[in-house]
Amino acid sequence: MSGEPSCPFGGPAPEHSAEQAHRDFSRSLSYGDYLHLDELRSAHQPITDAHDEHLFIAIHHVSEVWLSLIVRELQAAMRLLDAGITDAPLKMLTRVVRAQEQLTAAWDVLKTMTPADYLQFRGAFGQASGFQSQNYRMVEFLLGNRNSTLLRPHEHRADLHRPSPPRCTPPACTTSPCASSPRGGCRCPPRCCNATTPSLTKRTKRSWQAG
Repeated sequence: MSGEPSCPFGGPAPEHSAEQAHRDFSRSLSYGDYLHLDELRSAHQPITDAHDEHLFIAIHHVSEVWLSLIVRELQAAMRLLDAGITDAPLKMLTRVVRAQEQLTAAWDVLKTMTPADYLQFRGAFGQASGFQSQNYRMVEFLLGNRNSTLLRPHEHRADLHRPSPPRCTPPACTTSPCASSPRGGCRCPPRCCNATTPSLTKRTKRSWQAG
């Protein structure tokens, strides 16, 4: 080894990047191709001339990507918890917490837009609202809030409306640890684990702590 500093992601050191970086991507996968950046940018389509609509769309695109990751991590953690595995789910749930922190931090950027700026374009998209986010709804269902009324905004899209209940029929993430309790089986009351909207009772919390 030469002892030269290198990029932690496998690329050349910054001071040598111009000379050593691979530059011909005519026959190999580029950064933009891998991330489908053309498609990503093509989804950014403001419908007014308001300057701040670009910011509004960017923030919500980023939020939806984080929510997709949260859904994936919650589903994977629940599968492993149901199988009695606890170490990997803890890492996944930590990742969910960090992703939620990023979602919250995004509002710091959005706060640079004033109410007057927002009103310049808000009326252009009518009744469309973040309340209709299918990813957000999935997070709610996975965490235990399974109010079927909340699915109605998705009824016009069968591809979004139909998968939601089946994907959420397993126990909520708040009750999955019950099945993996080292004391053997669930010790929570049926009203907690089998309810449409399970409550995090003191007994449920003890099952989490026992795991």
